[in-house]
Formats: sequence, structure tokens, C-alpha cells
Amino acid sequence: MQTLLKLVVAAACVLAAGAAPAQGARNFPDKPVRVIVGYSPGGLPDTIVRLIGQKLGERWGQQFVVENRPGANGIVAAEMVAKAAPDGYTLLMTDNSTTAINPFLYAKLPYDADKDLVPVSFAARAPLFLAVHPSVTANTFQELIAQIKANPGKFAYGSSGIGSTHHLCMEYLKSALGLDITHIPYKGTGQSVPALVAGQVPMVLSGYPSLAAYEKDGRVKLLANNSLKRSALAPNVPTIAETVPGFDFAPTFGLFAPGGTPKDIVAKISADVAEVVKMPDIVTRMTNLGIEPVGASPDEYARSLKADAERYAKAVKMSGAKVE
Repeated sequence: MQTLLKLVVAAACVLAAGAAPAQGARNFPDKPVRVIVGYSPGGLPDTIVRLIGQKLGERWGQQFVVENRPGANGIVAAEMVAKAAPDGYTLLMTDNSTTAINPFLYAKLPYDADKDLVPVSFAARAPLFLAVHPSVTANTFQELIAQIKANPGKFAYGSSGIGSTHHLCMEYLKSALGLDITHIPYKGTGQSVPALVAGQVPMVLSGYPSLAAYEKDGRVKLLANNSLKRSALAPNVPTIAETVPGFDFAPTFGLFAPGGTPKDIVAKISADVAEVVKMPDIVTRMTNLGIEPVGASPDEYARSLKADAERYAKAVKMSGAKVE
């Protein structure tokens, strides 16, 4: 009888353990969810998560608290989330640099990109545009390439800093086309775009929102974007991929959870984000900001990040950039 009782208790424990995650997902969230952003307010990761967060907060009936912790190319925020409790209540919103760039750029990281952070939702992507100052006589991407090749070492480009997507994208382009261009790093597009407008640097890569007003009044020219497809906001601007097949360095943005977060909670968050980014008003607001909503699953996001990592590993090697 005692043996039978023990077996019944053991079976009940197994069933309870199996049911606990599902129960957790059904009740999630029952308190505020905190999302750490590794960049300053107003940037694309911050903008995207606040658009999503407003709708998720309404859907969940809980506060969606955004906390900005900029520093070290997103490393400060990534470390915070990697060390947080794996319960779904602390998430990370970041771009693909956290897992696809930093592991190749930094000699040592306080987190393991493959183990300490779990992809939750591929929320959006935002192509960068190659813009030139009006003093550059080229009016097409092909003309620009021809001018650079005819004047080796005489052109320069501004980036958002060493190891940024902007920097690595341009270094990959230089290698692919055999270009001799000087790199001038700035502290973010808040510096590089004004430098372009002032004629201090002849070209930069930047998101559409930071260039649109200047392009409209003729103070910059948009010659290409770094995604695989043309942008709906600037359909007449070709992609670099039309010249360099397969070229795709458009930044991607998404949510991560600490390693060990229950899969059913990850799946719930991902499914809710996917529904939110496809809401008509969110699609309109994102599109107007040059952001393309995606809403892909954790597995799809993981595959995208792996492909990004392969590209950026090559780009980091080409650039020679390394941070100790």
C-alpha cells in the first residue's frame, strides 16, 4: 500500500511539474514587465519598444515599463538581462549588435550571447540609407562608386562609431567593391548626420527619419539603402544589393529574455508581439518612421541572428576593429 501511495505521489509531482509552465503562461503576466533598452531614448530600439509596449500593456492589463540603460554598444543592458530572473518579467530590447556584432568585436563580454539570452521576438527591421552631401556630384550609387574608384583615398564616410552597424556595413562594402575610403567615427547619428549636412563629411549611413527632412529640402541626396529590398518610403532609391548581390546589413530589432526562461512564456510574449506589430495603426506609425514591422517567432529570430552573425563576423575581420 505504501509503495502504491509513493507511486501515486510521484506521478502527481510529475504531472504538476509538467503543468506548471502552462499555468505560468496562462497567468503571465500578473505583475509589471520591465524591458531594458541598451540605447538612449529616441533611438530606434527605444522607439520600437515603446510603440509595442503601449499595446502590450493594454493587452496584458499590466504596466510595460521601459528602462533605458545605454552603454558599451548595448552591453550594459544585455548583462543586466542575462543576470535577471528567467521568469519573463525582465526583457531586453536591442538590435542585432548584441548577438551578431559584440561577440566578434569585444575580446571579452560579461554575457554569453548563445546561452545567457534567449531570442523571443524578431520585432522589426530598419534599413539604413547611404546619403551624400550635395557637393558630391554623383547622383546615383553607380556614379558614386565610379568617382570613389577614380579618386582613391579622397572620399570619407562618417559612422556612428567604431564597431557600429554603420561602420561594419561600409567596411564590408569597401571590401566587396575594392574601395579606398577613409572612416570618420562619430558618437552616434546625432553627430554624423549634422556633420554630413554641414559638409564636414561627404557621406554617411543613417536611418530614414534622421535624413528625410534634409533630403526633402535638398541638403542631402539618398543614393542607396542597405537592405535586400527597396524601402516603401523611398522606392526610387535602389538597394546596395542591386549592385552587390545578397548585400543585407539592415539593422534588426527584437526582444530577448534571460536564458532559462520557460518556453511557453517565451512563446506567449512572441505571439502577442507578432499580433501587435501587425495592427494597422502600429504598421502605419512604424512605416512612417522608416521601420518595417516583422513579428517573427523565436526560431525564426534565432535563424536571422545566426545569418547576421556570419555576415558581421566577416565585416569585423575586414574592418580590423577590436575592443579590449
